[in-house]
Amino acid sequence: MFFHVLLTGECNLQCRYCFGEALEDFDEPDSEPNSELSIDYSLPKRINYDVSILGEFCRRDPECVLTFYGGEPLVCIDETKQIMDHVRAKQFMIQTNGLLLDRLESRYVNRFHTILVSMDGDEAITDYYRGKGTFRKVVDTLKLIRNNGFEGELIARMTVMEQTDIYKQVTWLLDNEEFPFSSVHWQLNAGFWKTDFDRRDFKKWSNENYNPGIRRLVKLWVDRMEKDGTVLRLYPLLGIAHSVLHGEKESLLRCGGGWANYAIQTDGHIIACPTMWGMKDHYFGHISNADPLSLKRIFVGKPCTECDILGICGGRCLYTNITKRWSSEAYRLVCGTVRNLVDEITKEIPSITKLIEDGKVNLQDFEFMKYNGCEIIP
Repeated sequence: MFFHVLLTGECNLQCRYCFGEALEDFDEPDSEPNSELSIDYSLPKRINYDVSILGEFCRRDPECVLTFYGGEPLVCIDETKQIMDHVRAKQFMIQTNGLLLDRLESRYVNRFHTILVSMDGDEAITDYYRGKGTFRKVVDTLKLIRNNGFEGELIARMTVMEQTDIYKQVTWLLDNEEFPFSSVHWQLNAGFWKTDFDRRDFKKWSNENYNPGIRRLVKLWVDRMEKDGTVLRLYPLLGIAHSVLHGEKESLLRCGGGWANYAIQTDGHIIACPTMWGMKDHYFGHISNADPLSLKRIFVGKPCTECDILGICGGRCLYTNITKRWSSEAYRLVCGTVRNLVDEITKEIPSITKLIEDGKVNLQDFEFMKYNGCEIIP
């Protein structure tokens, strides 16, 4: 089983799509969370349970994988080291903005199986979203950890919204001379806040920039396979192609949220995913007494269960399906981006199959660690 360990709700950045939108959302009239949801706003800012309890919890699952998460998890460097010293896990991973990685000793950094680092593209777009100077600091830190022996997978985790040219920024991350990434994952900032849709131009951007950009990326992806036999690790493309190539007909939530991948809050309560922080109606018990191998499962409901591509999509996002922060019309636009992604990859499957048959790429090239924090459906 996979578990996100929420070390803290604190962060050392104030990004536009997180901190900034939170301020605007709660500053608007009628912006209170769904009244039907019971939210615990008094959760501790940092973990307040004994690490030995987490250790005992993980001991019950020989396949336990822990991913440090926040806020910014490395605000809690001491707690990170304490868990890595005293909790036995099959693997450790981390999702981080990268600014504090240089403060964690190499003997810990080099134990991470995967590091997902927040990088939204080139310097201009990353600094626009995350603050001036962020890009340079993160790149310097990534160079340092590579030089100090980190050999695990390093994934550029992009947050994407209207200022992003998806094709330009993904290809920059792959091909730049500054710090090229071999793995890229992106997530749409869509449906997390209640009032932001009306302030944004999501419809125009998704139709005129994002969807066409995805089509160009899929073509580039297959072209690279043909030209040099490389299957670029673009996770939204990789995951869908893997399913189609293996004939998988029914997919559950592809992030694993609520059935293969859970999150542990700062107070030790277990939730389906980090985004569902404090949603008391969806607690799955506490690590002090829960069995990690027998946790309750939760799945998406309507409209996802009525969709003809649910089997390949899996439901996109449990949080947005439950909270419905955006209108049905707005969600249809988001689902349109998923359909575009699935359609474009599906159209290329005959070409990819031929490349496999010809020995230019291998079926194994499409393998990846599932539930490593990459939302296959952005």
